[in-house]
Amino acid sequence: MKKFNALICYDIADKKRLAKVARNLEKVSIRIQKSIFYYIDATVNDIQEIVKILVDIIDDEKDDIRIYKVDKNSSINLKSGINLKKPNIIRG
Repeated sequence: MKKFNALICYDIADKKRLAKVARNLEKVSIRIQKSIFYYIDATVNDIQEIVKILVDIIDDEKDDIRIYKVDKNSSINLKSGINLKKPNIIRG
């Protein structure tokens, strides 16, 4: 199965939901900012699984989560930031 990296960003309105989202993302990805995580070597199935978990947590009227596929060949340096030349939205 083809692997890729993904950038997961969120804006959650409620502190309890925010904590649940962060805890679940910390299990599978690296936090690079307060509301931005970097998922390394994900598969489509991995993303579908985390989407299922997050959809059950969030309020889709008040919260926003976005997942972008990141080209592994782009210039990525986690110490200084991530270069997103052409992000692709992954739909579950």
